[in-house]
Amino acid sequence: MPTLVEIAPYDPNWPRDFSSAETVLRLILGASVVAVDHVGSTAIPGMPAKPIIDIDITLSSLAAVPSTSGKLIDASYEPRGNRYDDDVWAFILKSSAPTLRVYLCPPQNRTHERRVMFRDYLRNHGEAAEAYSTLKRQLAERFPYDGDRYTAEKSMFVQEIVDKAQSESSWPH
Repeated sequence: MPTLVEIAPYDPNWPRDFSSAETVLRLILGASVVAVDHVGSTAIPGMPAKPIIDIDITLSSLAAVPSTSGKLIDASYEPRGNRYDDDVWAFILKSSAPTLRVYLCPPQNRTHERRVMFRDYLRNHGEAAEAYSTLKRQLAERFPYDGDRYTAEKSMFVQEIVDKAQSESSWPH
């Protein structure tokens, strides 16, 4: 059964929810964790979002993915695979409130770098964040039960923001 694309108003508890999840994830996954980043719309102050905390975990190597995947599964995370063939492995913990979506990323992963660039740009450019908020609301209304289409329709906007972020910074091109 399709799931409703729910866009909730910004919740000021989301940063704290991320911080709590980060602490637990670092304990579960141990020394293979290099960095834990809050990404996605819940990481942008004031941004309405699906009430899901997106977390990128950078690992010490691609070889660390199988053992860390097993640890997440043992901790009740549901594996979602490597959907975009980009060496980013997705997991979801639906039993938490809010839901946690964790991505295991190898070092210097391009998908992870793009997510951080997008997040940081929107954090620092209110007009772009407002435009993204409007787009998200419109797409949620247009595709209420089609999360894949909702996501795909945002891709051009996301690419434009990543391009702007790259042109304004020292991020690798």
